[in-house]
Amino acid sequence: MIVNDDAGLRRILLACPVIAVVGLSPKPDRPSHVVAKYLLERGYDIVPVHPLATEILGRKCYPDLASIPRPVDIVDVFRKPEDVMPTADEAIHIGAKCLWLQLGVVNPEAAARAADAGLDVVMDRCVKIEYERLFDGGMLSEVSRQ
Repeated sequence: MIVNDDAGLRRILLACPVIAVVGLSPKPDRPSHVVAKYLLERGYDIVPVHPLATEILGRKCYPDLASIPRPVDIVDVFRKPEDVMPTADEAIHIGAKCLWLQLGVVNPEAAARAADAGLDVVMDRCVKIEYERLFDGGMLSEVSRQ
């Protein structure tokens, strides 16, 4: 399902504590790094996905989603729109609950494929911005740890 409403965004952010960040940069000044660090500080379990890195933010990095040895809730994508379809297919394959395409990442075909496969899809929104807006920047104590 395509999610555009606050209730849906809250539901996703509260129920999905494991976030694989595809395209997470090891460079601290990059948006992906800033967002992942922010989410990590708020209790999310961040899983870096970058084909050339071994560790980012003190966390083991994986070359792709299929290499992650545990369940992932949200696949947060920092990639060019034209590069999203393979990531959407991987998100479906690993059983992710949500495909989240960051600001500026718009790929309606990939979004439709993921939604048709049963994933929640958020497109052209930043997880950090939405978290700050919806939860007032407070520490995330409500994340389900089940």
